[in-house]
Amino acid sequence: MFGEASFSDDARFSGVSFSGEAWFVGASFSGEAWFLGASFSGTARFVEASFSSRVWFSGASFAGSALFGGATFASEALFGISTFFDATLFCGPSFTDPASFGEVSFNGTVRFGGASFSGTTSFSRASFSGAAQFGRTSFAGDAFFNGASLAGDARFDEASFSGETWFHKATFSGDACFKGTQFEAATRLGPLACGRRVTLDGAVFGQPVTLEIAARWVSCARTRWASTATLHLRYAELDLRDAVLEYPVVVSARPTPFPLPHQRTDDTLPETELSDQTPGVGLTTLGGIDAAHLALHDIDLSGCRFAGAVHLDQLKVDGWCTFASTPTSWYWRFPWRWSPRNTLAEEHHWRIRNAAHPEQATVQGWRPPPADAPELRPAAVAALYRQLRKSLEDGRNEPDAADFYYGECEMRRHDVTRPRGERALLIAYWALSGYGLRATRALVWLGAAMVATIAVMVLWGLPADGPKPTTTGREVAVSQQIVLITDTPAPVNPTGPLTERVTTERFEKALRVVINSVVFRSSGQDLTTAGTYTEMTSRLAEPVLLGLAVLAVRSRVKR
Repeated sequence: MFGEASFSDDARFSGVSFSGEAWFVGASFSGEAWFLGASFSGTARFVEASFSSRVWFSGASFAGSALFGGATFASEALFGISTFFDATLFCGPSFTDPASFGEVSFNGTVRFGGASFSGTTSFSRASFSGAAQFGRTSFAGDAFFNGASLAGDARFDEASFSGETWFHKATFSGDACFKGTQFEAATRLGPLACGRRVTLDGAVFGQPVTLEIAARWVSCARTRWASTATLHLRYAELDLRDAVLEYPVVVSARPTPFPLPHQRTDDTLPETELSDQTPGVGLTTLGGIDAAHLALHDIDLSGCRFAGAVHLDQLKVDGWCTFASTPTSWYWRFPWRWSPRNTLAEEHHWRIRNAAHPEQATVQGWRPPPADAPELRPAAVAALYRQLRKSLEDGRNEPDAADFYYGECEMRRHDVTRPRGERALLIAYWALSGYGLRATRALVWLGAAMVATIAVMVLWGLPADGPKPTTTGREVAVSQQIVLITDTPAPVNPTGPLTERVTTERFEKALRVVINSVVFRSSGQDLTTAGTYTEMTSRLAEPVLLGLAVLAVRSRVKR
């Protein structure tokens, strides 16, 4: 029992075995303190102890709880290769000089809440078997967690890192929480692997930083980047809700494992906890952010919610970014299927909410909305399509921009607040050519119009016989002027059964009339009154349908 004891000289307890409770509460060590290889079988209490000089706990073994709450370490503190078998509490201690916990094994819960590290701090290759609590811990110098293994949840809530922060090869089997953490000078975080969720909600990055994270989920809600940032991710579902981007931020999916810094070129970050996942990266929401500084590369956006974000027209979408698609199954009531195109998650949610049979729409392939997804009107979804279309057009991605134009028109067509005339025009535009984007639909209508025109011409439009010019005059005396009048009789409507009017000759004449109508030319063929009006109609409608088909093809091949 050394409670409140004062050691003016060096205190040497190296190799000592403390069989019961070791009581050093309030003890003062003026000289160096040596606990090398010491063994503590019971609780070790160093609460509010004061170490004025260097202290060694290297190789020490703590079988019971180790309590260092409020302790003061004025010089270097060395705990390397120590083993803590039970709870370890460093709540509120102060480390003035470098502190080393390298290769320490923590088998119980570890609490460093409120601790203050003024110098360099190292937890390199440390092993944490239980939960690790670093909430509100202050790291004034560089902090090293290289190679650290954390089997339980690790919490760094509201911690402060004033120097460089190193998590190279760190692995988290549980959650890694950095809520409200301040990274004032960190230029790199990772590469690190987390078997569950990495939470950076409310964290602040003050300098240009690169994050390299392999995890199932990464949450950056309300995260603030005060400078440029690059997020290289693997496996993760990323949440950027309400994030503050003051400078350009790039989010990209890394296809290969992260190489380890300062290692051989073939050494990569172990990803054992994520072996059952695919390495792709998905974005879940951009609500509440200003997307003007955001760039996405190779990100899955099929489930991303864009509602609430501003300046989406300035969002950079590069690489192989994928969006949700329309269902591929046949429509359950009518014999047709949805035309394939890229869509937004908001359209999926709107169709589920407005479907007469939501469960049937879900079976078809429309994605149901999450519980927290806002209910948007068609006009709001159309605005999202419009802004993202502008973004894709600026990136020279015309084919995908065409899909978003289709989605915008779809939402405008379903918007009951728009004038009836506009909606009627959109319905006709959709039915005839898919808003000028479905060449097959326009060609089908063109073919149907040509067949109908040929049928009308064969049955009613062509006269029974081609009218021949007739010259008439009257007989006059010799040497008088002869007056002759040449006239063409009006075409005679065909008569008789309809089946008798269908002949090869009449079909060829009708075909010439239709082909000329498609290219907006007159055939010069004699026609009945019905045939004349039919030709006039076809000369207006069929070139329009042909133009819509050409426009649709152009939208798919335009660069």
